[in-house]
Amino acid sequence: MEELATGRAITPAISSRVQSIDLLRGVVMVIMALDHVRDYFHADAFLYSPTDLSKTTAALFFTRWVTHFCAPVFVFLAGTSVYLMSQKKSKKELSLFLLKRGVWLIFLDIVVLAFGWSFDIYFHVILFNVIWMFGMSMIVLAALVHLQLKIILLVGLVIVAGHNLLDNFNVEGNNLSAFLWALLHKQAGFTLTEKTIFVGYPLVPWIGVMALGYCLGGLYTANYNPLKRKKILIRIGSLAILLFVVLRATNIYGDSSLWSRQLSPLFTFLSFLNTSKYPPSLLFILMTLGPALLFLAFTENVDNKIANVISVYGRVPLFFYVLHIYLIHLLALFAANLLSGFNWSDMILKQPLWFTENLKGYGFSLGIVYLVWVGVVLALYPLCRWYDQYKRHHKEKWWLSYM
Repeated sequence: MEELATGRAITPAISSRVQSIDLLRGVVMVIMALDHVRDYFHADAFLYSPTDLSKTTAALFFTRWVTHFCAPVFVFLAGTSVYLMSQKKSKKELSLFLLKRGVWLIFLDIVVLAFGWSFDIYFHVILFNVIWMFGMSMIVLAALVHLQLKIILLVGLVIVAGHNLLDNFNVEGNNLSAFLWALLHKQAGFTLTEKTIFVGYPLVPWIGVMALGYCLGGLYTANYNPLKRKKILIRIGSLAILLFVVLRATNIYGDSSLWSRQLSPLFTFLSFLNTSKYPPSLLFILMTLGPALLFLAFTENVDNKIANVISVYGRVPLFFYVLHIYLIHLLALFAANLLSGFNWSDMILKQPLWFTENLKGYGFSLGIVYLVWVGVVLALYPLCRWYDQYKRHHKEKWWLSYM
């Protein structure tokens, strides 16, 4: 951790992309698509949460649980990429880029992606979703990058470790104060005349995750010893997992959702893993980023066909994200109309997908969900590969850095 805090390892950045980072990002992007296919295709998605232990099955629980790794890893690695970018840009240039990209991502989420989720031209639902959070975290990082690396590390640790102290603080109501608090630390929905505003990703913990990812970038500079980097990643990843197990076992701090003994050992284990994502608790972050760091440690030199294919998705994550939302929703529209006896208009959503009453009775088995997921990922591969190659051969085009 000394290198992260002092910045002593700052040297010119690796000239080529880091394969293990692209691979990990690709893995979480592919897994993320599974969760969104489940949202639109699984019969029980409109009835109860897949982590509701009174109703779920182990298979459904783990289908949801494995996707918990996506957002933390995506945000964390974004911070790492920003650090590597900082080796080629001045602080002013980097800060301005982060500010502009953050604003662009917020617009993308609230307008382009919101339409993809709903297909509603009147935008009855205004979503503050994962890409909004991503953009706002970048805007905050635009300010943080002017600080010393050890200060950024401290800020990230304090936010991630301390934000659960706010769990018992609430601002109730359908007013501006409650909305602003939801943007910071509480998932909530609000009504405004004929529109619903839904804050899916409260901001505060994610700022810390991106800041910590930025600090990790110090391990990926060109002259940094790979063996030393691997040891540090294993050490930090193992410590994160150990802290998760110890803190979770005590039920004292780190997550507002406590675990408890269930009717079977398996469901007791599920309860132990069932941490809070909205906002991500300290335990949620430890549970997901610990294994992610171990993944980075053990895949740095992986080079095979499967890894190369998955890495394509990791090199064009935003492009894949936008396309997969539209494709999944379009497929669900046809599935509802042609296979389930619903009207295609039932898939034009005027409230958040998870609360859509008129879709109860629609949906398919978990096996079909997995088949659709594989089909979506494979269908988008040629486009992602084309865009990846286009970016590689047109680095002079400034706008490519925003997608």
